[in-house]
Amino acid sequence: MSSFPGVSDPAKKIIVALDGMSPDSALAFAGSIRELLWVKVGLELFVAGGPDVVRTLKGLGKRIFLDLKFHDIPATMAAACRQAAALGVELMTVHACAGTDALRAAQRGAVEGSTAAGLDAPRLLAVTVLTSWQQQAFQEQLQVQTPIQTYASHLADLAVSAGLGGCVCSPHEVRGLRAGLPDSFAIVTPGIRPAGSAHGDQARITTPADALALGATQLVIGRPITCAADPQGAFAACCQSLNGC
Repeated sequence: MSSFPGVSDPAKKIIVALDGMSPDSALAFAGSIRELLWVKVGLELFVAGGPDVVRTLKGLGKRIFLDLKFHDIPATMAAACRQAAALGVELMTVHACAGTDALRAAQRGAVEGSTAAGLDAPRLLAVTVLTSWQQQAFQEQLQVQTPIQTYASHLADLAVSAGLGGCVCSPHEVRGLRAGLPDSFAIVTPGIRPAGSAHGDQARITTPADALALGATQLVIGRPITCAADPQGAFAACCQSLNGC
């Protein structure tokens, strides 16, 4: 399993989400920023481009966060993670609320798939509470009365007990989670918006530097970079904002 906590190079801390792009556009974008190390392939791009888009991005020298958020019965989670790990991705997501048995099965499947392919095992990240949720809607629609912070911490603890290497949470939960988690446990944080950026459909957000100060390991940033008039400049500015973090 790759080791990410404690990385010092700002470019290693930023994962650019290739959301809203066609496969051709995603590949062109990824190739246009030489300093870009990490990219996120989410549901939309994977459905459009399939495993080939992952392989081609790897061929460009990019490190891949496969964000498909698997959530199913244990056997299916294991099988999906086995196939995904064989692609050589380094990060991949599963939903923590699938439960401990499913998380353990997913971890086992990922190790089996990567081992069979002669690769290092990816780091599985357990998704806690999506960044689009706000407390009132969370309680009313899902009938979960537990505060989001407490619920996210509980799900992160499930991930630790199942042997996963990290979790995904909003910046608002990072400090509380980090205090109770092992140092080696990665916290990958979406909902990152550089100062002055539009919030879009993210509800629980913060700036890149603030997220790292709270204890995040890596940051997922999409539209503020990919939709900028000067994406390379926007990426460089995000990196610059993290110097010394």
